[in-house]
Amino acid sequence: MFKRIFLVLLFVVLAGTSAYLFFSKPRHASWVTEKPLLSEQNYRIISFDLPDELYFADLRIPIELFYTRESLERELIVNTYWHSSTLLLLKRANRWFPVIEPILAAYQVPDDFKYLAMIESSLTNARSPAGAVGFWQFLEGTAKDYGMEINKDVDERYHLEIATAAACRYLLKSYERYNDWALVAAAYNAGNRRISNFMEDQMADSYFDLLMAEETERYLFRILAVKIIHKEPERFGFYPEFEKLYPPLAYQPLLITKSVDSWAEFSQAHGISYKLLKMYNPWLRSNQLKVRRGKEYVIKLPVEPFNLTHKELIKRYEKLEDFTNN
Repeated sequence: MFKRIFLVLLFVVLAGTSAYLFFSKPRHASWVTEKPLLSEQNYRIISFDLPDELYFADLRIPIELFYTRESLERELIVNTYWHSSTLLLLKRANRWFPVIEPILAAYQVPDDFKYLAMIESSLTNARSPAGAVGFWQFLEGTAKDYGMEINKDVDERYHLEIATAAACRYLLKSYERYNDWALVAAAYNAGNRRISNFMEDQMADSYFDLLMAEETERYLFRILAVKIIHKEPERFGFYPEFEKLYPPLAYQPLLITKSVDSWAEFSQAHGISYKLLKMYNPWLRSNQLKVRRGKEYVIKLPVEPFNLTHKELIKRYEKLEDFTNN
């Protein structure tokens, strides 16, 4: 009898201890930590209030359509919570938008198209698997059609000013065809022929009424998302302190009228490194430059300090229009 009572009591004690251990501690050792929870550090994953009114190049976005709102929200969430990529975009924009903006303005292309370059290349001289190159991602054939020089010494797809001017001409040509900047953006992604075929097959004339490939359907909303975040970064949790943004590059334009046998020797003669010269002039693709008779080039000669203050930036780029017109 005593033995039976003892076994019952032992069972009760063991069961109670087991229950206590189970319910009072995490089941996995990895959960055991003395650090505060993320929620206690004011880090929250949230959805954002979408704007009631939104425009792209003065074109009203039909935000009242459920699929338009959801498409925009998708890209806002992706770009907001892809922290490293978006923070780098904000930093690079401070360096490169002052180069792109006056060229867009000179061609009377809406300023919003600077965000197209942002999503195309992340404002880097990227090269796609298909062979598209530079900030504006030109394929070789298209680049040559728009007057860019490409050979073993030079590839002007990497020349930001020249490539931006060519992109403006391409965009304006599409606008002549569609008279709609949203369709122009779509055509930059998919090509004029495909967009025209979509419009004809579906009997539609609006970007927002067309059923297209997913990449093209997302394209305009990606542009809009980075535009919204760039204009109000703090609202989306980004605090890119002004002094930590990438400054524009300080340089002196230098006219090259004769062949250069060695850019390395040229760099040494001008008191800079070969690497620095190539970073300022990524369109120079070899260690030499053969200049044909009657041809000339303008390179950017780095000058110290290798950055600019905001006031110096404004003064320097007041002269950009003269530089691009030459």
